[in-house]
Amino acid sequence: MVAETTLAPGQLVLPMFVREGLAEPRPIASMPGVVQHTRDTLVRAAEEAAELGLGGVMLFGVPETRDERGTGAVDPGGILNLAIADVVSAVGDALTVMSDLCLDEFTSHGHCGVLTPDGRVDNDETLKLYADMALAQADAGVDMVGPSGMMDGQVGVIRAALDAAGHAEVGVLAYSAKYASAFYGPFREAVDSCLEGDRRTYQQDPANAVEGVREALLDVAEGADIVMVKPALAYLDVLRRVRDAVDVPVAAYNISGEYSMVEAAAARGWIDREAAILETLTSIRRAGADVVLTYWAAEAARLLR
Repeated sequence: MVAETTLAPGQLVLPMFVREGLAEPRPIASMPGVVQHTRDTLVRAAEEAAELGLGGVMLFGVPETRDERGTGAVDPGGILNLAIADVVSAVGDALTVMSDLCLDEFTSHGHCGVLTPDGRVDNDETLKLYADMALAQADAGVDMVGPSGMMDGQVGVIRAALDAAGHAEVGVLAYSAKYASAFYGPFREAVDSCLEGDRRTYQQDPANAVEGVREALLDVAEGADIVMVKPALAYLDVLRRVRDAVDVPVAAYNISGEYSMVEAAAARGWIDREAAILETLTSIRRAGADVVLTYWAAEAARLLR
């Protein structure tokens, strides 16, 4: 009766991976219980998410072939755009269908943008591709795009491109305060990352909290509908600062490394797994998240029932 923080299925978003060319789901070794889906099993998982009352799903595509410019991301026949259309057709009226808007899964070098001849990420050239990617995802029927590449100006360019093409109803969930974290490791396996080097030149320094707030405010000014802090657990202080600073909904991503640490400890009997799941998600909500992206979304919904 007097609990200050609520946790409900409708506040949770389930990230899911779909891999081109699979005949059956492929387990992700570093993320027990999470798989790379086929197109068919992805739809079934989305239908289950809708039945459980989740707020949404976030889709990531894993293509068979990649190139330096990530052209599979803008191909209407690319795996992510096909998956969007599949899921929207099946459950589009029941929950919010979101999609990752970034080139890293589609580039042969694994970076979030195109590279200059000397190996630096070209911010402005990448923005042009982000605009094209947003239009491809909107044409596939997505409800909300999630630009996660941390390019300067990405939200404004995407919003303008969507509006100009008649997709004003497509929302933007901005990865606003996304840090160069050590906790992304299992995700790299989940998307078969080809990353060469690191992303410290365009993701944020883990030491900086004020900068995270500044990035969120810039994204709101550019038209973001929701701003996000990623990772969640190591940045709960940033999450609270962002929640206090903006007047739009705030999301937080309970990322792969956070998930895998709990799963590994629970597998050894060191912690109470179900209690730890709900406590983790409640802590993210308590810090200020209106929306939580988590690989436990479906299980948490069952536990909350």
